[in-house]
Amino acid sequence: MTDTFSRREVLAAGFGAVMLPATLSAQPAARPAEFKIGVTTFLSGPASVFGVPSRRACEMLVDQINAAGGIAGVPVRPIFVDEGPGTDHLVGEIRRLVQSEGVHALFQSISSGSCLACTPLSRELSKVNLLWDCGTQRIFEEGRWDYAFRTQGYATPEVLAPLLYLLRTKPDIRTVAVINQDYAWGRDSWEIWKTAMDALKPGVRVVAEMFPRFGSTDFSTEITRLLALRPDVVYSTSWGGELVTFIRQATERRLHERTTFVLPVAEASLQILGRSMPEGHIIGARGDHWNNHPAPRDPAAFNAFVNAYRQRFNEYPIYPCHHMAQAVWALKAAVEKAVAAKSGGWPSDAELAAAFRGLTFPTPTSTITLREDGQGLEDQIVGTSSFNPNFPFAVPKDMRLYPAAQVSAPVGQKSTDWLKTLTPALIQSAGQSI
Repeated sequence: MTDTFSRREVLAAGFGAVMLPATLSAQPAARPAEFKIGVTTFLSGPASVFGVPSRRACEMLVDQINAAGGIAGVPVRPIFVDEGPGTDHLVGEIRRLVQSEGVHALFQSISSGSCLACTPLSRELSKVNLLWDCGTQRIFEEGRWDYAFRTQGYATPEVLAPLLYLLRTKPDIRTVAVINQDYAWGRDSWEIWKTAMDALKPGVRVVAEMFPRFGSTDFSTEITRLLALRPDVVYSTSWGGELVTFIRQATERRLHERTTFVLPVAEASLQILGRSMPEGHIIGARGDHWNNHPAPRDPAAFNAFVNAYRQRFNEYPIYPCHHMAQAVWALKAAVEKAVAAKSGGWPSDAELAAAFRGLTFPTPTSTITLREDGQGLEDQIVGTSSFNPNFPFAVPKDMRLYPAAQVSAPVGQKSTDWLKTLTPALIQSAGQSI
């Protein structure tokens, strides 16, 4: 698409189109005065509870990198765009970031809808696009992208790991209900759970499927129904204010004493819930970056990141902060790899993109590898909510770590097809206590 457009422009200017590729290939990429990153995240609306902390993490890390000399000697400058106004706005903003602002790479987005709409622009614009937080499995299962990479895990391992934990710790469950937000994430994450559950423990009965309107503030009707049905498990991938409201309203009516909550994305809401989060329920963090991680790969680096964020913003970093950090660390590793491959020369966009393919980069808690299809492999830690003197909010105990390769669909397979092949033996063989 880009090549065709360029030839038309050349012909319109009166030059021979055949001269353009040779002319461009003779020009080495110039080292920029600054490395610009276009960052899309929610800065307004309900999802800003994720977006604002992630922006803060990006700003903090960029300050640290620049104080240490930049990436490969080049200072970094992030340019932030609000994801809140919607996908049509975001598509236009991404084109503006590349064509007018001259960004060298893109970090996008929180919403799966945003990622589905904007990832094709990486091909059109020939610009590295790092999917730093969205979870939809469709990106790399339904398309092939030379310039797009996800520097974290995705919905399938983020849902499958809590299900495996549940079936290991409570093998006798017979009934389950779902209460998820009524939009793509709520529906898709339930499809993943239901498909995997049917394969791993056939016969579990779904007694209620509830999808309240996105933005709901009153769950009394749903809670009344759950109290009457008494399911063994209530599964919810809701997030933000809606998860906080549901948990508070449910515990006021003592629902938590009659069922087990399984909350794969609860980590980001635990500080807000404080002591309102009941103990003994299954919680996830969309990765392996719990504040009370018992065995991070690099404890000093982990504590440095958490403490720097706390000191600067007076709160603990939540999982979107870690996901943003992973994108920054991946970018740094790829740029340095690409520069080294050119013996100190600056890489072109295509050469930078090539450096991401198969890249392994360290994080304070583990290492992440970007597969041949561009999908990152991120381990998952799941635990049971508990309180200890070190934190004024719930954190997991009895944690299990699920290696990414065990809970991710293989390259070339769709998640729903792969999940159907799972057998009950996986419940006991997957993961390890930490």
